[in-house]
Amino acid sequence: MFPRNVLLIVILSLFVSSCTRIETGEVGIRIGFDKQINAGELFPGSFNQTLIGSVLTFPIKDVSVKVEDMTPQAKDNSTMKDFDALVIYNVNPQSVSELYVSKNRSFHAQFDDDIYLMYNYVHQTARNAIYKSARKYDALEMNDNRQAIEMEVKELMMKSLADEKLDTSVTITQVLVRVIMPADSVVDSANQLVKAKNEYKQKEVEVQTAKKEAERIAALNANKGAIEYMAAMANMRIADAIANGKVNTIVIPLDFKGMINIGK
Repeated sequence: MFPRNVLLIVILSLFVSSCTRIETGEVGIRIGFDKQINAGELFPGSFNQTLIGSVLTFPIKDVSVKVEDMTPQAKDNSTMKDFDALVIYNVNPQSVSELYVSKNRSFHAQFDDDIYLMYNYVHQTARNAIYKSARKYDALEMNDNRQAIEMEVKELMMKSLADEKLDTSVTITQVLVRVIMPADSVVDSANQLVKAKNEYKQKEVEVQTAKKEAERIAALNANKGAIEYMAAMANMRIADAIANGKVNTIVIPLDFKGMINIGK
C-alpha cells in the first residue's frame, strides 16, 4: 500500500499534467470522450482537465494573415509583378464554438497545436478585395495611393463579412500594403518616357537660347545705322572742340615713363 501522502502527490501530479491552461488572447472549447463538442467557450486563465476528452485552443486576438505573391491587373491593363499585404483580424470570443462547429473546416488553418479560426477565409477575402481595388489605379499610381487601397480593401472585406453575416464574429482591424511592384516593362516604359521628356525640355532650352541670341543680333543690326551716326556725331564734336581750342592735344612717345603736368 502507498502512503496516503504519496498517493495524493501522484493524483495531484496526474491532474496537473492532464490540464490545459487557456492563455491570454486565446479561447478554448472542450471535446468530450465521445468526440462531441461541449457547448460554451473556455476563457483565458482557466485550467481545464484533459484526462478525459481534450481541449482545443484558438488564438483570437490580432491574428496576422500574410497575403503575398499576388499579381493583380491595374487600370491600364498591365499585370503587377508583385503585390503583398498584411491583414490583421480578431475573432469574437463568444463566437468561437459556433464558428468551429458551423463553418467548413477549410475556412480555418492550423499551425502547431493552435487552430486559427477563419484564417483561410480571411486570406481569400483579402485577395479578392485587393484584386478588385487594384483595377481602379494605373500600375505606376498604386504606390502613391497605398493608403487609399488599404482603406478600400478593409471596407470591401468588412462588406463581404456582413454579407455572410460574419461581421459580429470576425473583425478586420487593419490592412497594410507592404509591397507594390509594377511589371518591368511598365517601369522601363516610364523611364524611357521620362528620358524623352527631359531631352525634349533640353531641346526647348537650346531653341529658346538660340532664339534670344538671334533676336539680339537682329536688334544690333537694326540699330547699326544709329550707332554709326552717334559715333560720327561724337567725332565731329571732338573736332569742333579741338578747332575752338577747348582740347589740348598731347603727343606722348611710346616709351614715355614720366609725368606730365597739363595746364589751361
